[in-house]
Amino acid sequence: MTREDAATIFERIAILLEMQGENPFKVRAYRTGAELVESFSGDIMKLAADNQLAGIKGLGEALRDKLHEMATTGRLEFYEKLKAQFPDTIFELFNVQGLGPKKIAALHAELGVSSIADLKRACECGEAAKLSGFGAKVVQKILDSIAFREEHASEFRQDQVHGLVQEILEALRGHPDVSQAEICGSFRRGKETVHDLDFLVSTKQPAQVIEDFVKLPVVVDVIAKGPTKASIHATHGIQCDLRAVSGKEFPFALMYFTGSKEHNVAIRQRALARGWSLNEYAFTPVPDHADVPVIPPVHDEADLYRALGLDFIDPELRENTGEIDAAEDGRLPRLVQLENLRGVFHNHTTASDGGATLRQMAEAAHDLGLQYLGIADHSKSSFQANGLDEKRLLAQIEEIKKLNEEYAEEGFRLFTGSEVDILKDGSLDFSDEILAQLDYVVASVHNVFNLPEAEMTKRIIRAIENPHVTMLGHLTGRLLLQRPAYQVNVAAVIDAAAETGTIIELNASAWRLDMDWRWWKLAKEKGVKCSINPDAHSTRGLQDVIFGIKSARKGWLTRKDILNCLPLEEVGEVLRAKRAR
Repeated sequence: MTREDAATIFERIAILLEMQGENPFKVRAYRTGAELVESFSGDIMKLAADNQLAGIKGLGEALRDKLHEMATTGRLEFYEKLKAQFPDTIFELFNVQGLGPKKIAALHAELGVSSIADLKRACECGEAAKLSGFGAKVVQKILDSIAFREEHASEFRQDQVHGLVQEILEALRGHPDVSQAEICGSFRRGKETVHDLDFLVSTKQPAQVIEDFVKLPVVVDVIAKGPTKASIHATHGIQCDLRAVSGKEFPFALMYFTGSKEHNVAIRQRALARGWSLNEYAFTPVPDHADVPVIPPVHDEADLYRALGLDFIDPELRENTGEIDAAEDGRLPRLVQLENLRGVFHNHTTASDGGATLRQMAEAAHDLGLQYLGIADHSKSSFQANGLDEKRLLAQIEEIKKLNEEYAEEGFRLFTGSEVDILKDGSLDFSDEILAQLDYVVASVHNVFNLPEAEMTKRIIRAIENPHVTMLGHLTGRLLLQRPAYQVNVAAVIDAAAETGTIIELNASAWRLDMDWRWWKLAKEKGVKCSINPDAHSTRGLQDVIFGIKSARKGWLTRKDILNCLPLEEVGEVLRAKRAR
């Protein structure tokens, strides 16, 4: 059994126990266990098999015994008995906005609801509205959430397919007959969600590569198979397409299958203006075209763009939103790279709803080579996330000061912060006196999402006008494939951020990627700085910055546009200057 399997079992145990009304501390222990298993730096399943888990903080004896059982038998009897009380489809319901364990338990016990299909029927026929704690408004929100999920049913977030992409690429690149292998399509362009995955290889033995591709362990079924291409469904439920071309054709096919369609059309038109036809295989002269220049050799994508009088255009920019003109004029930005990040802000600990302690988060960030880590646990109004009140926040500030004394000689620092709720009227969850004691403040909306656009926009702008607010968290509140953005005038908020000097967060959680990449070009033009924040709720969550980097690149951002690309000695000065405005 893999660590991912074990973590999923612990998380599902927590869900089922919560539905049964079990002690919340017991529920939290399993959730913490899931986080620990997922983020542990070593081979935790081997340690579990050898009974070597003692001393791992947060992993009590009961959980250690269960991990040992899973590692040695591949199953957990306690979980099997627990889940036997519910249909497997019950877990679907936890992805519907507006439903928590208590409501799901009531629906299951009183109406026999055990799947999203059951839930939809119960809501549409009026039965759900009759239950205590529901009513017409709650039921309508549930139906809206189901409709939103159905609309996006064929889409996948980056994090849902990232591991699969790496696994398939590793298999293709390790194939003896494959010279080159790449992922194409919207995944390569860094889109926030994808419908399918497009792979490309160069080979002299396409039939053999195709035959081996459809036999990979991740393949659930084969949709189609030919001598140079194949389509399969993978274990994740996503369709994966593979095309095999020659080495000479590879650069053309790579650009063509990367897209976007709009970018490709513009590039083909540019080729035609030179007297060349461009497709996924080659440049060819257009018949009867006057003064056709000699087609230069093309060995890679850079050669292809160069032949058209363009600088190389990074895949993330290929949306026909000005990148071709910029490539012609030498104005393309040098996009931010993962290695440019020096630290991260907006991270949670067990003090609120995180799965790792303050020290564990600090050590994980330090081990990743970061120079600083900002802690921003929830404020008190986020009671569902165990938000900190004033007393607990001040105690955390003191704890951070003591840790910083330990880390002083190592060139690493923790910054004290808080993810402070923006209340309905735009005021903040803590007084200015409390906020003044922090190094930085992330202001975020966590409730009352149904305000009209003008009112929501006014609410957010009032919050960032507070001089203690350093940055704005997840501007639109969206949860990809789960919850749409609330109504807000993003352009107006960007203008206000420019005026107040407020940094806007690019929430790197693959669930959010908010602010959306489509707005960053405007924000950059207005002089608004970005902070790529993982919104990490575990040590493993710190690594979500990889998704944020993709989105930042798609938004034309360079390291100069991003706060946390600054080294430690400079970022502290920027935070102090922001607070002193």
